[in-house]
Amino acid sequence: MNNNEWGTLYLVPTPIGNLEDMTYRAVRILGEVDAIAAEDTRHTGILLKHFDIKKPLISYHEHNKEEKGTYIMELLLEGQSIACVSDAGMPAISDPGADLVTKAIEKDITVVPLPGANAALTALIASGLDTKSFTFAGFLPKRGKHRVEELQRLSQVTGTLMFYEAPHRLQEVLQDMYEAFGNRSITVARELTKKFETFVRTDLENLVNDLDQLTYKGEFVLIVGGADTIESDTSEVSGEPVSYVDAVQALVDTGIPKKEAIRQVAKRFNVSRRDVYNIVER
Repeated sequence: MNNNEWGTLYLVPTPIGNLEDMTYRAVRILGEVDAIAAEDTRHTGILLKHFDIKKPLISYHEHNKEEKGTYIMELLLEGQSIACVSDAGMPAISDPGADLVTKAIEKDITVVPLPGANAALTALIASGLDTKSFTFAGFLPKRGKHRVEELQRLSQVTGTLMFYEAPHRLQEVLQDMYEAFGNRSITVARELTKKFETFVRTDLENLVNDLDQLTYKGEFVLIVGGADTIESDTSEVSGEPVSYVDAVQALVDTGIPKKEAIRQVAKRFNVSRRDVYNIVER
């Protein structure tokens, strides 16, 4: 059981762009706690100044989470209440706050989550894609090889997929998605809740063929149709199961390199290149 003399860890969402999305409860809690653990103290300082909140800030981020996490636990065990915030949105979502929650639970410290702004769900409900079943994938690996491997794994996941991505990697990520997923519906949400909020609702093939239709500035959420939205094209094989081996060989016989033939077959049947490669190279 929780010790009543211990403090409470509050998880407080902050706006993802529009300060009007800060809740009354969030403002109250930030004003009542003993200290605030923030990913970027300067960024959070601006938010606190706007709402006239004066509280000690503890720098808590990915690179110091072990050291500062231990310090924050000590404060909680001493009876102080701490609010954990991220730069924007829900703490503990693609955020080191998740480690803080784990440490608190291990020590039977009360964890109180507040509802609030979240970029992924905000984009999802305006995407026009399935909202009954979805998977949050967060940020993909930065390195191309690892990113492709993760996309190959996600290519079999049913339900809508949700990603966060930085503008400088967006073009190569979209191309990798098209190679791994085939052609699927996608909504690209940019600068949510801000002045230049935009939604581009299209498909991956259209995007990779015209990457200039996007503005590569700001913060992005990508909402992509799941594996269950793809219908395999079997019309050319008279109802018989698709033979990727035969399809690849037919292209190779025309002089197309095998690697390119595999890519074309994967695109044609809306499956991943890895799946076609694994079958062809058995």
